[in-house]
Amino acid sequence: MDELGRKTIEEFKQAGKNSIIVVLDNIRSMHNVGSVFRTADAFLTEAICLCGYTPQPPHRDIHKTALGATETVDWLYYANTMDAITELKQRGYRIFAVEQVEGSISLEQFNMPGEKIAIVFGNEVEGVNSDVLKLADGCIEIPQFGMKHSLNISVAAGIVLWKLTEPVLKQLK
Repeated sequence: MDELGRKTIEEFKQAGKNSIIVVLDNIRSMHNVGSVFRTADAFLTEAICLCGYTPQPPHRDIHKTALGATETVDWLYYANTMDAITELKQRGYRIFAVEQVEGSISLEQFNMPGEKIAIVFGNEVEGVNSDVLKLADGCIEIPQFGMKHSLNISVAAGIVLWKLTEPVLKQLK
């Protein structure tokens, strides 16, 4: 790990974070939750909001895919997603749902606003709750070309968070 230059848990906690909060809207799979924690750690995401019946750490099945990221990434629990969205808006976050809807912005055309942002990922079957979509500042869609036109939430989170942190990566070069 020393050769890889990885941060310790304390160094991670003290590191500057990207102004991105991930909101998980009624995710049912503990493996998906753990994977999102791991991805949030990889991209120095500020925090994760676990909403509704989204599983919360500690749990063996979350830890199996998080590989310790539940110890590094801050997280909050909200009984319902609307409470999380309302609070984030009050704290100055712009809200974007990852959803295929009319008027959604294709991910390659989405420009990271120069402000705090919360990205909502929805339930594996139902997607982002329609009430949450009404409060969102916009929706982001990942372009897809196959038959399925949907991605596992953990894959979608990886793609979107990479794209949103791309400007930071360019600054590091």
